[in-house]
Amino acid sequence: MHTQVSRSEVSSGAGASSAWSKVAAFASAVDADLDRWLADQYRIGLTDCRALASLGQAPDKELRVSELAQRLGLNQSSATRLVSRLEAKDLVRRDTCPDDRRGIYAVLTKRGEVLLGDLRAPYEERVRELLVKAGAHFPDVDLRRLVDAIGEVRALLDR
Repeated sequence: MHTQVSRSEVSSGAGASSAWSKVAAFASAVDADLDRWLADQYRIGLTDCRALASLGQAPDKELRVSELAQRLGLNQSSATRLVSRLEAKDLVRRDTCPDDRRGIYAVLTKRGEVLLGDLRAPYEERVRELLVKAGAHFPDVDLRRLVDAIGEVRALLDR
């Protein structure tokens, strides 16, 4: 049974977890769709794509693996496996920090740059389509409740 959370419940904190759960569940559904779409179209996953985008925006197109992990919400071990996966596809290469040999950088390769450039506009279009046509892509989502939940989360952030 779904219950609608009122604005007064949100302002008192009673509905914050419910609102967040609705928003998080929708974000997970969108992410799962994007992950499948990227795998079908570009043979990479969503986390791979986000890693390439982070590297593409970084100075010199490189980040310490620990910083990449932080940006992606990964632990160090997961980030190391991610970099290994991308390195095997020649999308990134590893480099050591000249000041601290223990510091490892992930560096976007030319092939990684080309892939990032190729997928940027179609990826943006796919995200837009999923959001604009959310009812068609996610028929089990009650869009009215989702919009209310997003408003409730926003109200909490604006406090």
